Amino acid sequence: MPDDLQSEEVHAVAARLADAARAAILPWFRTPALSADSKDAAAFDPVTEADRAAERAMRGILAAERPGDGILGEEYGRSAGTSGLTWVLDPIDGTRGFISGMPTWGVLIALCDATGPRLGVIDQPYIGERFIGGLGRAEVTGPSGTAVLRTRKGRALAEATLFTTFPEIGTEADRTAFERVKARARLTRYGADCYGYALVAAGQVDLVIEAGLHPYDICAPIAVIEAAGGIVTDWEGRPAHGGGRVIAAATPGLHAEALALLGDGQGRVRES
Repeated sequence: MPDDLQSEEVHAVAARLADAARAAILPWFRTPALSADSKDAAAFDPVTEADRAAERAMRGILAAERPGDGILGEEYGRSAGTSGLTWVLDPIDGTRGFISGMPTWGVLIALCDATGPRLGVIDQPYIGERFIGGLGRAEVTGPSGTAVLRTRKGRALAEATLFTTFPEIGTEADRTAFERVKARARLTRYGADCYGYALVAAGQVDLVIEAGLHPYDICAPIAVIEAAGGIVTDWEGRPAHGGGRVIAAATPGLHAEALALLGDGQGRVRES
């Protein structure tokens, strides 16, 4: 393993990033002082001072401790590095849930090389749960202590629990494809944001299917789920760390079953 990916040092930095984000965010959660601006004039795409403060805090740590690494953050964009590694940060994934008082939002932290995510953290500050995957770890820490992350095995789609954030997923064609999977699944739930991916890694949920994602939405979940034994790709079965349409599954078999339905229902890939 290269010196710049020594696991203990990198895990320690990731933990400090998550701690700093928690400290920046929690004073705003469920408080009258919280307000949201919209990043999109045509549709409500909220951002809060908690989002900005958390990313600034994480960037400050990286500037001091990992100055050679690049950064890609939702709120402040890309900063070039020289190490070949990039920290991909979403200070609050699920800002709509955050401003509504729902505890399903989270801090997403990933460390990526040219091949994709090597380490991921999904942190839920209010509950106090932290899901970690990659570089030798697959674990969750929280109010119940520390546990190993393992995806749930042995379930076909007819027995599966399926999550997505928005019922109006992607384009009309994307929604039609999603409905094919939904019709076969046992249970479908909405609105969990990044927490749905954490629950796949924890063996509570079997599938997450989404569209319109950015790299900062998915890099950390990829690392966590893969470390727990799951699989994450785009809807064509290709690497998903660039975002777009994503499927996360507990097992390769379940992934294949759902992926066929996301095509034309007969296993043929549908064009974007």
